[in-house]
Amino acid sequence: MDGPVAIEVTDLHKSFRIPERRSVSGAPGLTNPFASAGRDLTVLRDISFEVRRGEFFGIVGRNGSGKSTLLKMLASIYRADAGRIRMAGRLAPFLELGVGFNNELTALDNVVVNGVMMGLSSAEARARYREIVDFAGLADYTDLKLKNYSSGMKVRLGFAIMTHVDAEVLLIDEVLAVGDVEFQEKCGEAFRRMHAEGRTVVLVTHNMAAVNMYCERAMLLYDGQIEALGPPEEITNRYLQINMEALSAGEGGGADLGGRLAAALGDPAVRIDGARLAGLREGRQVRIEAGEPIELTATVELVREVEEPRLYLRIDNSLGQVVHVSGTDELGIVLEGPIAVGDPLRVRATVENRLVGGRYVLTCAVLGRNPTGNPEPAGPPSTLAFEVPGADLGGVVALPTEVAIEAEVATAPRPPAAPRARTAIPRTGRGSE
Repeated sequence: MDGPVAIEVTDLHKSFRIPERRSVSGAPGLTNPFASAGRDLTVLRDISFEVRRGEFFGIVGRNGSGKSTLLKMLASIYRADAGRIRMAGRLAPFLELGVGFNNELTALDNVVVNGVMMGLSSAEARARYREIVDFAGLADYTDLKLKNYSSGMKVRLGFAIMTHVDAEVLLIDEVLAVGDVEFQEKCGEAFRRMHAEGRTVVLVTHNMAAVNMYCERAMLLYDGQIEALGPPEEITNRYLQINMEALSAGEGGGADLGGRLAAALGDPAVRIDGARLAGLREGRQVRIEAGEPIELTATVELVREVEEPRLYLRIDNSLGQVVHVSGTDELGIVLEGPIAVGDPLRVRATVENRLVGGRYVLTCAVLGRNPTGNPEPAGPPSTLAFEVPGADLGGVVALPTEVAIEAEVATAPRPPAAPRARTAIPRTGRGSE
């Protein structure tokens, strides 16, 4: 992505001191002042990268890789031991749950305090207060102190504040890992709006679907260093490979599976090149009108023999829900015809589009049978993001519906029943003489 640099990080290093307390022999309550002062734990080393203005940039990695530490350094919460961070523009961070909040204050007071810290005046923060609490869905709880809020309520309030300040650079840590479905959908809408406004967004997440859906580039951290930096698809595949390698190093039934999947990603038996979706291209996204077919073209090449190669297609929505899987069985669509190793095979697939308005990710992979006869990927998948314009009216797909309305035929009214004749009954009794 072209444009001026919004964030520049050069040769960044960060370590933490881990204290070691040693008790005096025979006196557990006393510590030895001559004991070791502790050890250094290196969290980040040799970190260098740039983020362009208006770019949506993802940072991923396994737990303990240094993602959150890096984000806190970008937010000036931690100081670097060495290196340099340069940032152009006003900053708004959304980090750990509750950071920046005072639990003894109400929502209004916290909105004002946090808004001022993110560059608003007190009057501006108060003027936007009602819009913020409405966005967070907390209009009925504004008089409560934050100590009475649930964790989800605090997350919604913090995210609402961040998205309603005039910041050019936004740092977001794991916002998609908490909150309900409605809140996650609001996050997606806010991401789209902020990107359309030209803001720079740095997102730390474990949600690979979100990385493929929103990010233009991504960076993978591993053991405190940059493992890979590039297109989201490459980064998410490498992230999956690292997780599978970790699984294979463990014990139990998952180790064999993890080893096979890691091998399929690192040394694939099949390659998918040039995967594209037909439609109007807007950056990485493709716009497919509602009702228009989803048309995929790709080149598939076998590097080694694959038993019963089959094409696998899956579509996920912005909430990570699987809305479509191709094929009539668990292995997908059979790739018919003779397939020789090394000969490219052009593949075209068309999926009927009954999706509601929203953003989606299409995953394309080639599966084969493993030694036990079960389906497994024969190589890394290819992921493509696309958007179906239109309002999200609820549900997952828009199924055609036919409704017939007919006036009910009224029956002719019955004639009134004729009055029944009354028969006089003579009275009996003793008469007068």
